[in-house]
Amino acid sequence: MPAPRIKSPHLLVAESGADREGHGLKRTMGLFQLICFGVGAIVGTGIFVGLSDSVAQAGPAVVVSFVLAAITCVFTALSFAELGGAIPVSGSSYSFAYAGLGETTAFLVGWCLLLEYGVSISAVAVGWSQYVNELLHNITGHQLPAALSVGPGDGGIVNLPAVIVIAMASVLLVRGVRESARATAAMAAVKLVILLAFCVVGYSAFKDGNLTPFSPAGLGGIGAGTTAAFFSYIGFDAITTAGEEAKNPRRDIPVAILVCMGLVTLLYCAVALAAIGAIGGDQVAGRPAALSYVVNAVTGSTIGGGVVAFGAVVAIASVVLAVMYGQTRILMSMSRDGLIPRVFEKVSPKTSTPVAGTLIVAVVFAVPAAFASLDAVMNLCTIGTLAVMAVVNIAVIALRRREPGLARSFRVPLYPVGPLLGVGFCLYLMYETGRQTWIQFAVFLAIGLLVYVAYGRRHSTLARTAATEVTPDAAEREPQAV
Repeated sequence: MPAPRIKSPHLLVAESGADREGHGLKRTMGLFQLICFGVGAIVGTGIFVGLSDSVAQAGPAVVVSFVLAAITCVFTALSFAELGGAIPVSGSSYSFAYAGLGETTAFLVGWCLLLEYGVSISAVAVGWSQYVNELLHNITGHQLPAALSVGPGDGGIVNLPAVIVIAMASVLLVRGVRESARATAAMAAVKLVILLAFCVVGYSAFKDGNLTPFSPAGLGGIGAGTTAAFFSYIGFDAITTAGEEAKNPRRDIPVAILVCMGLVTLLYCAVALAAIGAIGGDQVAGRPAALSYVVNAVTGSTIGGGVVAFGAVVAIASVVLAVMYGQTRILMSMSRDGLIPRVFEKVSPKTSTPVAGTLIVAVVFAVPAAFASLDAVMNLCTIGTLAVMAVVNIAVIALRRREPGLARSFRVPLYPVGPLLGVGFCLYLMYETGRQTWIQFAVFLAIGLLVYVAYGRRHSTLARTAATEVTPDAAEREPQAV
C-alpha cells in the first residue's frame, strides 16, 4: 500500500502566505472581528428555529442537551484552536487533515464540508424565510403567499426569501472581507441584544412548574435532543477559515474560538430556560418561530414578537454570510491543491476575494434552498460534521507525533485525553443519528472517494510536485542501468 500523501504544515503555510498576505487575500480581521464572525456563524437558525425541535425531543432537559452538545464541541474547539494557531490557513479542517492524515482523508473531509456548509446554508436560508413571514405578519398583518415562501415539498413553488438572503450574502462577500466583517459585527451585536431582551421578557414570566417533568423522555430524549441541539453549534469551525485574512491568526484564532464557544453556550441555555419557563415545553415544542410566539404570549402583544422576528431575520442572515464565507475559503484551498477545478482559487485583484467561487457557491446552494425539503438530509449533515470534527481531533494527535517542534500558539490541555474525549463524544452523537443515516453517509463517502480517484488524485498539485522532484534522479539513473 503506498504511503499517504501528506502535506507538511510548513508547506501549507508557505503556499498560502499565511504569515504574510494570504494568496491575494488581505489581512483585515482583528480579534473583535473574528469573535463577531464566530458569533455570526453560530447563533442563528439553531436557536431561533431549531430550539423547538430540540425541546420536542428532550423537554425542559433541553438545557442538558445544549450542555452535552457544547461539551462535544468544546473538546473539538480546543483541537481547532491548537491547529488554527499552528496552521493559520484558509482550509480549516481540510488543511488540518491534509497535514495530519494525508490527501485522501483531506479530500473526504472537504467533501463532508460541502455537505455541512451546503445543507446548513440552505437550511438557514429556509429558516430566514419563516421569520421574514413572521416579521411581515407582525408589521402588516399579511404574509407572503405560500407559493413564493416555501418549496414544492411544502406546498409552494419557490422559496423566494431563501434565494434573496443567499444573493445578498454573496454580494457582500464579493465586495470584500472588510465590508463582510463589518456587516457581520453589526448583525452579531443586534442579535445578541435581542436575545438578551428575550431573556428579560421570558424570565419575567418564569414559573417553576413549567420545568416539570424535567425529562419526559428520559435519557433517550436527552440524547436525541443533544443530536438536534448540535446543529445549533455548527459554524464555530468557520473561524479557522479566516486564517489568511486575520491580522494575527496565530494568537487571535484560538482566542476567538474559545470566547465564542463559552458565550454561545451560556446564551443558548439562558434562552432555552427563559422560553420553557415562560410558557412550558409543550407550547415551545415543534412550533415555528417559537421565540416570537413566547414573547407574544407573555406580553399579550405582537410588537415584542415582531422585534424578535426582526432579530431572527438579522441573525440568520449573518449565519448565511459567515458560513458562505467559510465555504468559499475551503474551496479555494482545495482548488489551490488541485483537488477541485482551479476556478475556485482565483482571487479578484480589485476586491481581493474569490469572486467566481463565491458566485458558484451562491447559485449551487440557492437551488436546494428554493425548491428542496431539507429535513431528510439534516441528520446526514450532522453525521458528516461530526465525522469532520473527529478527524480534527485525530489530526492533533497525529501532528503532535509527526511535528513535535511545530510552533503552537495554543496547546490542547490534558493531551491526549482531550482529543480522545472529543473523538468519543463525536462517535456517540454519530451513533444517535441512527442506522439509516449511517447507510446514507457510507454512500455519500463512497461517491466522494470516486470523485477523488477520478479527478482529485490525478490533478493533485502535491503529486505533480513530487513527480517533478523525482524525475531528474530517475533520468540520471536510467543511462547508468543501460
